[in-house]
Amino acid sequence: MTSLGLQSDGCRLGFGDIEEALAVHGLVLRGGFNFATDEAPPLGLSGAPAKSVLLVGQAGAAPWPHFLRWREQQPSTITNPLDSWSRQVIGDVAEAFGARAVSPSDKPYLPFQRWAMRAEGLKPSPLGILMHPQYGLWHAYRGALLFEDEIALPEHGEAVHLCDACVEKPCLKSCPVDAYSRAGFAYQACLAHVRGGNGEPCRSGGCLDRNACPYGTEYRYPPDVQAFHMAAFADP
Repeated sequence: MTSLGLQSDGCRLGFGDIEEALAVHGLVLRGGFNFATDEAPPLGLSGAPAKSVLLVGQAGAAPWPHFLRWREQQPSTITNPLDSWSRQVIGDVAEAFGARAVSPSDKPYLPFQRWAMRAEGLKPSPLGILMHPQYGLWHAYRGALLFEDEIALPEHGEAVHLCDACVEKPCLKSCPVDAYSRAGFAYQACLAHVRGGNGEPCRSGGCLDRNACPYGTEYRYPPDVQAFHMAAFADP
């Protein structure tokens, strides 16, 4: 995306400038698109309807050391620290480039998964996480930048969906309580297991089904990162 640009306040800004501002925090641009004329997009910075959106996220655990340094300076009682860090970082970048920052946890909820599928041409895995042809299941979307100008973006085809070539589907066979199946996610069964006496492998090393996926393993989150996310799931 570095060769493209966008129009903001009459100035031509390179995507490379935004990418560099995000990279300082281990974050990356994850694609974007222009809203169609018949859509009802969220509002931009001035209160007018946004015309375009850029998704911001991570590949692997690159933001983790940046987040930990920030967290050391915060009160120990801070709630949802990763969400708070993401809001602050993406908000600062949005301010610098004349955009409005939005988060997946904003209410009313914005359709982040649909946006991500549209921006990168991805499809959900059997676990519901979007499958990326390079990162596998080890990526996330932390926020988005809404602009009131259209962005010149290249056309992209549908990404290769690695799950289509995966015959064994180990992601549906590794959980001891069959939390994931073709019928969907058994939330209560998963939660009870993680909180229970036999849930230590999941609490300390992450979801067994997710870790069983053979794709994108070089981007797999380290155990401490997975333990952090699992603790947030088990004790929201």
